[in-house]
Amino acid sequence: MEGISVSMSEVFWGVTLVVLVVYWWRFFTWAWLRPKAIEKSLRDQGLKGNPYRFLYGDTKDMMKMTNQAKLKPINLTNSIVPRVIPFIYTYAKTYGNNFFTWLGPQPLLHITEPALIREILANYNQFPKPRDNRLKKMLVKGVADAEAGRWVKHRKIISPAFHVDKLKHMLPAFYLSCSEMINTLEGITKGKSCEVDVYPHLQKFTADVISRTAFGSNYEEGRRIFELQLEQAKLLIKTIQSVYMPSFQLFPTKSSRKMKEIDREVKSSINKIINKRVTAMEAKEDLLGILLDSNEKEIKKQGSNSFGLSIEEIIEECKLFYFAGYETTANLLVWTMILLGQHMNWQDRARDEVLKVFGERKPDIDGLSHLKVINMILNEVLRLYPPGAAMRRMTHEETKIGNITLPPGCHLMLHVMLLHYDNDIWGNDVNEFNPYRFSEGVSKVTKGQASYFPFGGGPRICVGQNFAMLEAKLALVLILRRFSFKVSPSYSHAPHLIVTLQPQFGAQLILSEL
Repeated sequence: MEGISVSMSEVFWGVTLVVLVVYWWRFFTWAWLRPKAIEKSLRDQGLKGNPYRFLYGDTKDMMKMTNQAKLKPINLTNSIVPRVIPFIYTYAKTYGNNFFTWLGPQPLLHITEPALIREILANYNQFPKPRDNRLKKMLVKGVADAEAGRWVKHRKIISPAFHVDKLKHMLPAFYLSCSEMINTLEGITKGKSCEVDVYPHLQKFTADVISRTAFGSNYEEGRRIFELQLEQAKLLIKTIQSVYMPSFQLFPTKSSRKMKEIDREVKSSINKIINKRVTAMEAKEDLLGILLDSNEKEIKKQGSNSFGLSIEEIIEECKLFYFAGYETTANLLVWTMILLGQHMNWQDRARDEVLKVFGERKPDIDGLSHLKVINMILNEVLRLYPPGAAMRRMTHEETKIGNITLPPGCHLMLHVMLLHYDNDIWGNDVNEFNPYRFSEGVSKVTKGQASYFPFGGGPRICVGQNFAMLEAKLALVLILRRFSFKVSPSYSHAPHLIVTLQPQFGAQLILSEL
């Protein structure tokens, strides 16, 4: 019996050793062999980048450079690129148009060639969005995150909510929300010139717009959701920047537990709004009403619930409405006011156009669509201050783009901001605010190249683009009719990324009532 006992012990330890060796080999392959093999393949194809460093890759350097860049503001006339994406800016200058870096053991191929970006965006099945960041999905999911057939289903059901004929019914909600903001600002200025940080007011305005147009409610009812979404965004950035290895972001830290708690509360709040709507059987011309109606029609047409969205999926779309619709327009407006507060000649031209088209009457959708000067201004603002610095894609199988063969699981960064600041495309005045460059449209100034992507591109271009632009135009019309504004001496120019491009220290302007 003793001999058998010894034999069983040997078997146990033998199996344990084999398991440990297998897991060690898998880890070693993931952390060293695979990255080094990919690095050799990329270098053999003429691509340049930093040598892979065990486990951490370039993440320490990236975080260090980002944190240093945020320590002090820049001049209003400086390019924002070195401050917003210092790591990418430095290595793009060092390695050229297309290069690679390392996010831990994960290779990132950075693309700045317009032709390659167009090819990638056009082939969304070959180059889907990454699915590895579970924490990010707590913030933004829905159609922005869906892939393949699921994306087609989501896009088909959601698109009717953003048709122009639907948007014109939302114009009164835009007007009401903006009028409330104007009244608040007039209460602050009281007929005198006064310094105001306009950013919180613009955020409240766009939050109010989303509450009214998405759910038929006012800002007060939706305020808690907005506060939670903002807290979620800050926690996400903090988590990403506080660890050097992407996989460690999923560990049960205090921040990740808080993010899960927020996610549950946001979903619960939106679910209550949806249930109230369904129970009351209200057919409203808001985004939620149109979405629910479109979903029901698709299910009836196809004869199966599988062709529609589940309540969980509708909740995720509502979360996306809240965050994307709120952030994008608030940031577009704040950068527009900062630039017009710096370039008073363009502010005067925009105001003259507004008074010529509308006078003091309420703006309508037809008039807004004919604002050429304001359209040029907004296009130039989106060039200089795009909502995001880059778009991320990946490969699931060996894939070829141009002359480059990519391995499965390779992540791609399509650099919107680098393209928008490329002087070979835009000219030597690339860092200057010059709306004239868009006087003959986007294709003329880009010379037919795919080099302007403020709302993405290809089949997956942002479905809410028209919503955001219409909202921004109406707000700018009402602001220009009531106020003249210039940049305050106390303003610190410090663009930075918290998911979207924002002013780090607010937007202090001198407002004067007209």
